[in-house]
Amino acid sequence: AGTGKTETTKDLAKSMALLCVVFNCGEGLDYKAMGMIFSGLVQTGAWGCFDEFNRITVEVLSVVSSQVKSIQEALKNKLTEFLFEGKEMKLVATTGNFITMNPGYAGRSELPDNLKALFRPIAMIVPDLQQICEIMLFSEGFNTAKVLAKKMTVLYKLAKEQLSKQFHYDFGLRALKSVLVMAGGLKRGS
Repeated sequence: AGTGKTETTKDLAKSMALLCVVFNCGEGLDYKAMGMIFSGLVQTGAWGCFDEFNRITVEVLSVVSSQVKSIQEALKNKLTEFLFEGKEMKLVATTGNFITMNPGYAGRSELPDNLKALFRPIAMIVPDLQQICEIMLFSEGFNTAKVLAKKMTVLYKLAKEQLSKQFHYDFGLRALKSVLVMAGGLKRGS
C-alpha cells in the first residue's frame, strides 16, 4: 500500500488525454455491476482502474474473467462493435482495464489463473519520500531543499509512528506533497 499504483494509472491516462475512472472494489461488487461498468468503459473509450481488485469475491472474479476476455478479444480483432453480455455495443479502441492489488492482506482473494493471464503484472515499491520531497522543494524555489527534505520526512515519519492511528490522519506522500506545494505558494507570495 502507498506505492502509487492508482496514481500512476491515472497519470498515464492523463498524459494520453484519456479519462480514467477509479473504482474501489469490494465484496459488494457483483458480476452484473462489473458488466455495467465494463459496458460504459468500452462505449466511451475510457480507462477503468479497479483499485483493490482482489477484494472482489472469487465467484464474481471468475465471471469477470470471461467479461474481460471478451473485451480483449474484440480489441485484438479491431472490432468497432461487439456482443457483450448479450447486447450489441460500440467499442472504442482506447478503452483499457487496470487492476491494483495489495496481496497478502486479510480479506483478499487470490486471482483465478484464467484472470491472472489477462493482465500484465507490474511490481511497485514504496517511493523514496526524502528524494521526492527534496526535488519538490528545489522546484518550489527552496535553496536549502536537502536539509528541509530531511526534516520534513523525519517529521512525517515520527507523526505516522507516534500519533493516533485514526483513519482521518494521513501522513503519506499525498499529504506531504500538499504541504510542499502550499509552502512553495507561500514562498512565492512573500
